[in-house]
Order: sequence, then C-alpha cells, then structure tokens
Amino acid sequence: MSVRAGREFLALPGPTTMPDEVLQAMHRPALDIYSRDMIDLSDGLHADLSDLFATTNKSYIYISNGHGAWEAALSNVLSRGDKVLVLESGRFAVGWGHAAGLMGAEVEILKGDWRRAVRPEEVEARLRKDKDHKIKAILVAQVDTASGVFNDIEAIGKAIKASGHPALYMVDAVASLACMPFEMDKWGIDVAMSGSQKGLMTPPGLGFVTANDRAKDVHKKADLRTPYWDWTEREGTEHYRRYAGTAPVHLLFALRKAIDMIKEEGLDNVFQRHRLLAEAVRRAVAVWAEGQVLGFNVAEASERSDTVTTVTVSGDYDPAKLQRYCKEKCGLVLGTGIGDLQGQSFRIAHMGHVNAPMILGTLGVVEVGLNALEIPHGKGGLEASVSYLGENVSA
Repeated sequence: MSVRAGREFLALPGPTTMPDEVLQAMHRPALDIYSRDMIDLSDGLHADLSDLFATTNKSYIYISNGHGAWEAALSNVLSRGDKVLVLESGRFAVGWGHAAGLMGAEVEILKGDWRRAVRPEEVEARLRKDKDHKIKAILVAQVDTASGVFNDIEAIGKAIKASGHPALYMVDAVASLACMPFEMDKWGIDVAMSGSQKGLMTPPGLGFVTANDRAKDVHKKADLRTPYWDWTEREGTEHYRRYAGTAPVHLLFALRKAIDMIKEEGLDNVFQRHRLLAEAVRRAVAVWAEGQVLGFNVAEASERSDTVTTVTVSGDYDPAKLQRYCKEKCGLVLGTGIGDLQGQSFRIAHMGHVNAPMILGTLGVVEVGLNALEIPHGKGGLEASVSYLGENVSA
C-alpha cells in the first residue's frame, strides 16, 4: 500500500523540478535560426546571464551539461602541462580538476574535508609558497552538491589577491547561480561557469561560461583550445557561431521563460526565498539529529549551503531504505549520497523552483519514512520548520 499518486516530486539537486511555465515555453514551433527573432533571443539571454553572474563580461552558452562547461572553461585558458590548484570541499571541484588532468594539465589538490569549507588562509599560504608561479589556475565550487558545503568565494578571492599570485581564479557556480549571491566582478573571479538544470529551472543541456579580460589574454596563448569550446570561434557576426552550429532553440525558449520568472520575482527575493527555505530544512534536521542517528554533514552552520542539505545517517541504518520508502510509498525522490558519502547520507535539495508547500511536504514525507522504518530521530522536526517560517515570513 502507498499514499502516492501522480508524478513523483523531485527533491534532488538536479535536475530540479521545473515550473509548468518553463515546460510550456518549449511547446512551440522552432524559430528560423537565421531570423531577427533568433538573434534577439540570443542577445537577451547572453546579457541576462552576465547580469546573473554580476559581471560586465560576455557570457557564452554551450549545448552541454555542467561537465561540458567545465571543459569549456579549462580548454580556453590552459595549455598542456599547466598546473592547476584544486580547492577540495567535496566531490565537484575535485571532479573539475580530474577533467583538467585528463585534458593534459598537472593537477594539485589542496586537501580539504567533505565536512567543511575551504579555508582562505590555507589557499593564501599555498600560493605564497609558489614562488615561481607554476600554478596557472585555481578551481573551486561555490556550493558542492555532494557535501552540501558552501564556500566563501569572496574571502577566497581576497586571499588570492593578498598572496600576490597571478593564477586565474575559476569558480563553479552550478549549484548556486540564481539561488545565492554571486558577484563575479566584485569578488575578483576570472572565469565562472554554471548550468541550466538547477537554480535556472531549465532542462539539463545548457552550460554557461563567462570570462574577464585577464582570462581572455591568457586565452590567446592557450593550446588546449578546441573548435567547439573555443571563445574566439564563438565570436563574429554570424549568429550561428555563438553555438558552434545550430542553436538549441527549445532549451533557449525554456531558459528565456525561467529568467523572466526570476526577474519578475526579483533576484534579491529569490535569494531570500532560498535562505528561508534552507533554514526551514535545517531546523527539521537539527531536531531529527536528537535521535543520534541523523545529522548534518557540514559541521559549521555558516558553511551549510542554501541550495542543498546533506544529511548523514549513522549506525546500522541504511539511507537507501529511507529513500526507497519515500519514493515508492509517497512519491518523493530524495538525493542519494555520492562520492565519499555514498551509503552514508541522503540529500534534500531546496534550489530553483521551490516553495514552502514543496519543502514542508518533503520534510513531512521524510518524517513519515523515519517513523515507518523506525529510524531513531527527534520528534517535531516538521513543527520546528513550520514555527521558523511562521516567525520569519511576515504577514
């Protein structure tokens, strides 16, 4: 017996649940890809993406997922044998570094911890030791969707500047763009990248990269450049060159609608919505943790992201059983533990198209599962979330 009906609700960190308006925006005929309407669509999206990155720099749109955008960012600024410094705080910056290694770069990982954010002082100390400036680029994720860690990108940028090191500062904003503040120019970021399937509420398949003048100068001499990813190849008067061929028209329709919805809500309001709903989730987890089985993966409260919460499960209890129960009996899909946390955690996403009913429903279903499977937990997690929102969402 189950209590589910209809389609499943995705509470996992990508692909996130898409608004009906975004799905409907794709349900239309394709444009003439050489028309003025197509050019206007591209012009508007490129400008709006730069605004979301908070940069005056040009943005590039790729037909790819985030891993493709990683490759785009790397190939445009690196040469074979260049050394990159990866700032570990989970799986994804390390994954970006792995891609760089496969492409021919030398990779050094500044060892971190899946339970804490990158320490800016450790970054500065490492860069000061690199007297010969062998490190050419620094890779970090603002939010790691495996660990749930939030890295202070502004503070890391200040540490890099304080070291006097010329390496390019490159940031993965896949799990943070349009959910949490991101200030490319203000924070001294040289290259930033993201994807469509999380905060931008659009199907997977679009990758985004933006680069400043310093990165563009390095680009001129980079020898890992390839025709598809190359920024120079995407310049010029012919519109099709922006996409290295045929434009992903229907994904662009979806992205246009998603960004319009973000603009209508107001970006600051979007950030506040994410802050409130993330804290509502954390209030529930804090109560559940009283049972000594569930807990936060990220130890410091200030280092927990506003887009995904990774919940650890200890003892002989299997998080996969809870996930199966929630999915099969109630229609809720939780994120699984990945990387070092596989089999030890589950994840609750609260990014993109998400609101209070979705989050409270998610937390309620998790509590149903905890009770049904007799997993020890503190009682009243959902009530703690309701109380928090009632106190912080003004009438």
